[in-house]
Amino acid sequence: MNTAKLILKRLIEEIPESEAFEVIDFIGYLKTKREKELYKDLQKVSESSIKFWDNGIDDEVWNNV
Repeated sequence: MNTAKLILKRLIEEIPESEAFEVIDFIGYLKTKREKELYKDLQKVSESSIKFWDNGIDDEVWNNV
């Protein structure tokens, strides 16, 4: 296990139960932030893919299929 996770585990063991929910909330925030970044990356890739396929030549070919 890496050092950062070991430090986190030690710190979690030391904090009072009343503060544990703040840590849970912050970890949830970090997870959501990471997921949003992933979504943004996927959206950018999708947009570039749409630009590739959105052209008159392909439209004309597919109109006759």
